[in-house]
Amino acid sequence: TDRSYRAQILVLTYPLIGNYGVPAEKELDEHGLPVNFEWFEGITLAALVVGEVCESPSHWRAKQTLSSWMEGHDVPGISGIDTRALTKKIRENGSMLGRIVYEKPKDLRNFSFADPNLRNLVAECSVKEPRVFNATGTPRICAIDCGLKLNQIKCFVSRGARVDLVPWNYALKEEEFDGLFISNGPGDPVVCNETVVQIRKVLQNGKKPVFGICLGHQLLATAIGCKTY
Repeated sequence: TDRSYRAQILVLTYPLIGNYGVPAEKELDEHGLPVNFEWFEGITLAALVVGEVCESPSHWRAKQTLSSWMEGHDVPGISGIDTRALTKKIRENGSMLGRIVYEKPKDLRNFSFADPNLRNLVAECSVKEPRVFNATGTPRICAIDCGLKLNQIKCFVSRGARVDLVPWNYALKEEEFDGLFISNGPGDPVVCNETVVQIRKVLQNGKKPVFGICLGHQLLATAIGCKTY
């Protein structure tokens, strides 16, 4: 449920996956945030690759198997794969495009792959309207949603802060927050120019603290003239 994996095929190297099962999706904390997941809706990755999947989980909080959960969200998966050998290939060649197929295609020359990095994945997964968490809290943190994990909001509100979660291309108004947080997220920072423009505006004024994590850190670096790769 981490939106940083949006449109990606995720490979897990641990030999047995799903032995704890999947807990309740609707269990919320006092701030209305899901207790067990990193976002409100479903599964964000494109597919899952594992060595062996457990169909008989054993955990007192388990409500369903990994397979049934993925099936309910129309997310494909494949097991019986030597994931450690696959990981060595990825390690040596870097992230690469992939597909899950039923059988090896006869003509690999005409076998196409869709590159998700050509899309603006941040725009796809970001909130469309601002959302407020712990409305009476202080200080007031403006969090740019580039694919944020809910645990980041939980870390802020557990320390008494108010969090205003805003879309990736939101027009920032410095009088509305005490600090700016730029979240993690999927894809290439190059396509997030609208976010960079807003960050640069805050940096040039130099009046509010700014913190980025993961993709947010790349966007922050881009805003001061660095190139990321």
